[in-house]
Amino acid sequence: MGSSLSRRAFLGGSLALGATGLLAACGGGTSNGSGGGSGAWSFTDDMGETVTLDRRPTRVAGLNDAIASLWNYGIVPVASFGATALADDVNFQDKDTSAVTEVGTTYGQIDVEALAAQRPDVIIAHAYPVDSEGTLDPEKPLFGFNDLEQQKLVGEIAPVVAIAMAGSATGVVDRTVEFAKSLGVTDETLAEPKRKYEAARERLRSAAESGLTVMAVAAYPNDGVHIAKAKDDPALRSYTELGLSYPDPGGSEYFWESVSWENITDYRTDVVLYSLRAMDGDAMLDQPTFAQMPAAKAGQVYPWEFSSMDYVAQARTIDNLAANLEKSRKVT
Repeated sequence: MGSSLSRRAFLGGSLALGATGLLAACGGGTSNGSGGGSGAWSFTDDMGETVTLDRRPTRVAGLNDAIASLWNYGIVPVASFGATALADDVNFQDKDTSAVTEVGTTYGQIDVEALAAQRPDVIIAHAYPVDSEGTLDPEKPLFGFNDLEQQKLVGEIAPVVAIAMAGSATGVVDRTVEFAKSLGVTDETLAEPKRKYEAARERLRSAAESGLTVMAVAAYPNDGVHIAKAKDDPALRSYTELGLSYPDPGGSEYFWESVSWENITDYRTDVVLYSLRAMDGDAMLDQPTFAQMPAAKAGQVYPWEFSSMDYVAQARTIDNLAANLEKSRKVT
């Protein structure tokens, strides 16, 4: 299936295979978030667009993946859209979503009138690169929007702020924090979540010292195995920065190297992580060739979790990964 498997189809833990093509958006930016209840507010997003309002926004809407992070910092959104219902999104498992108006539960399908009725002050979405160099294309819609026309309609309701899902997750987490602080989240609120996040990162750094090799995949019965490239996935890239050994699967395609079931045995690692929106570990073990993999024989096949880019969610996911590595051993 090769390049037709989009990065966003895998990343969200909220999109199925082949929902749409590769995502794009615009380039890196800096924050000058400011303002308060009665003062002006501004924020320069990762498209390089500066949004200026008469006062700090209090009614926030947006993409599930993005508003989940704000919620973890205490900002409850007024409306959401994305590729799934909030009830089916792991990022909202412990949250009472009854007060949030879901204006879209299928990718690219947004009830614009329902969104307008919630009177958001600002709308947040993500921007994805189109290649391994992190190129962000302003001629393509932001993640969550079906096309530029729809994005423009939504932008007429309230300004759209884009946070780029590019580079390392550490940078994405930092940018999300900058936006949250511009909305009034304090350092005091962030202190304990940040401490847990840093502690989880140190735990993973220690676990990575074992030298275990890891690969993350999205596998499908008829399409084979799509091996993610760590340099192209923010979370995986951040793990390698902590010392995790993630061999390059090769190939010229962006984000994925697509491999047939017959050839998967050429990609031997100590641990395999499987996408929660593709075949699970048990289903993969039913494939005779995969069952012969060292990681499969050792029972070292674990979930590849996607979580929102904030201290709270990332700490949880990194802790889970570290725990799985701690109970694994070298088998290659």
